Amino acid sequence: MDTLSHALWGRGLFGYKGRPYWSLFFGALPDLFSFGIYFLFSLIFHPTTMQSGRPNLEDLPNYIFSLYDLTHSILIAFFIIYLVFTFVSKNFAFAMLAWPFHILLDFPFHTAEFFPTPILWPIIDVKFNGISWGNSYVWFSNIAGIIILFIYRYKTHRQ
Repeated sequence: MDTLSHALWGRGLFGYKGRPYWSLFFGALPDLFSFGIYFLFSLIFHPTTMQSGRPNLEDLPNYIFSLYDLTHSILIAFFIIYLVFTFVSKNFAFAMLAWPFHILLDFPFHTAEFFPTPILWPIIDVKFNGISWGNSYVWFSNIAGIIILFIYRYKTHRQ
C-alpha cells in the first residue's frame, strides 16, 4: 500500500488520543525507514540516476531489504510498543499502534515478487503472496475506507 494511505489510516484509527501527528508518522514509519532512507540517499548523492516507478530489485542495496524486514515485522513493532507503553507513555504507545496496523495492511496486499511482508521476522520467515495494492479493486476500496473513516471521525468529534 502507498505510504500516504498508511499514514492516513494511522491518523484515522490511532490519532484521536492526543497524538495525531505521531499516529501519522507511525503509520508511515515502516516505509519511511526503509524506502524513505533509500530515496533521501539517492536524492542527495545520485540525483541524476533517480527514476520514478517500481525499482528493479537487483538495483537496490542490501540494507533496504534488512530495514524492510526490521520495520515490517509485527513482532518487532509490538516489542518496541510494549517498551514505550511500560516506560514512556500509554498515549504515545497508542499512537504507535499505527505501525503494526501498517504491517497488517501490507501483509495481504504485497505480492511475493516485490517485498512480501515478513510479518513474524526474525522468529519465522513466513511471507504471504497477496494481491497487489495496485489492483484497482484494492486501491479504490482503500480510498473508500479512508474516506469513510474520516467522515466517521469528523461526525463523532462534532458530537
